[in-house]
Amino acid sequence: MEGFIPRLMFAAPKSGSGKTMITCAILRAFKKQGLAVGAFKCGPDYIDPLFHSHVVGVPSRNVDSFFSDEELLRALFFEANRNNDTDLALIEGVMGYYDGTGADGMKASGYEIADKLMCPVVLIVDAKGMGLSVAALIKGFMEYRGDSHIRGVILNRISPMQYDMLKSAIEKELKIRVFGYVPNFAEMEFPSRHLGLVLPDEIEDLTCRMDVLADKLSQTIDLEGLNRLAKTAELFSVGTLPDVPRLPRPLTMAVARDEAFCFLYEDNLELLQRMGVQLVYFSPIHDTTLPKQADVLLLPGGYPELYAKELRDNVSMREEIRAFLAGGHKTLAECGGFLYLTRELTDLDGNRYEMIGAIDATSFATKRLGRFGYIELEDMKTGEVIKGHEFHYFDTDNNGCDWLAKKPGREISWQCMHMSEHLIAGFPHLYYYSNPMLIYEFLAGRE
Repeated sequence: MEGFIPRLMFAAPKSGSGKTMITCAILRAFKKQGLAVGAFKCGPDYIDPLFHSHVVGVPSRNVDSFFSDEELLRALFFEANRNNDTDLALIEGVMGYYDGTGADGMKASGYEIADKLMCPVVLIVDAKGMGLSVAALIKGFMEYRGDSHIRGVILNRISPMQYDMLKSAIEKELKIRVFGYVPNFAEMEFPSRHLGLVLPDEIEDLTCRMDVLADKLSQTIDLEGLNRLAKTAELFSVGTLPDVPRLPRPLTMAVARDEAFCFLYEDNLELLQRMGVQLVYFSPIHDTTLPKQADVLLLPGGYPELYAKELRDNVSMREEIRAFLAGGHKTLAECGGFLYLTRELTDLDGNRYEMIGAIDATSFATKRLGRFGYIELEDMKTGEVIKGHEFHYFDTDNNGCDWLAKKPGREISWQCMHMSEHLIAGFPHLYYYSNPMLIYEFLAGRE
């Protein structure tokens, strides 16, 4: 069938151009106008979608052309928007517009995703310190590919006087619409740390700040023009989501979700529910017991290193989880969740804290990202393959050796993951839709 969703992508020439804050402010501005907005993020990032979700009040989803082929990408995108009765879907790009991975360097780039979703693109350009040279930069991005999908521009960090001059020159010479500008606002500056921006709940009065920023950008950016551009997006063919078998019996999964554990793909949660899993959330920091009805445990990534003392001090929760695993209950743990299962966690200041101890390993901080990027993971016993991503500044002295991780398009691989009948744990963040049967067979048990 064919599907139509009014949609736009906000892309940029490079990271640090202001994509996330401008995307959030415009999402908020559209919402204040009464539009049902859908929020999406290119790539495997977890933090930017948390900001999107905070400002629009519905989950933001990742769109990723490494994790998903074109048919799955379109089906997931279409279903997410249809389920929310979306008036306009706004997709935030990743890094620079043409930056990706793979042999040609553009696999999983914003450009590839815009191409697969047939999506008009607005280029956000940080024009501070630039004059007419900004036109040359924009022209290069427009012409680098035959159909760049770039249909508009927003200029960031410039004055009203600069804007009037640059808008006239860009529109006259490049025949592309400039939809507005963003002056230097104090509200645009949000703190960050080793994995990116701090989390939304850590920023005081974030909702108020986003409302102020949305109101200001409503005065300098043509929101109606952006809405009209979104409606020019083409129809695209949409298949159905892949069939997913129902589990032999319903399962209740306890999902850790708090300040320390918050890196969750909405697609993964949806897939689990399609299999017949009921999700129940809990906090390893604040709760003293696991949900009583839990059959399965999911410990996602996040920032356990920032809350190591609180996790250590919650002795009853650690004992509950230790007993849960010892009782043979199935557990999935990724990155930060994996660190929580180890014997000991060392925080950023070098303090050492006892953790659950279900995995014989100790962790330590490193000075750079470890094994950063996309990977394909192969279960070395069964040959099953699933796609994932690593993004962490910590490491351990026992990362497991049951799976083989391979960098796509490169001759780089390493052993990782602790895998048993009851446990899948390691640094990689897994994307379940890339091999739903692997997750199904783990939860259902192999025949």
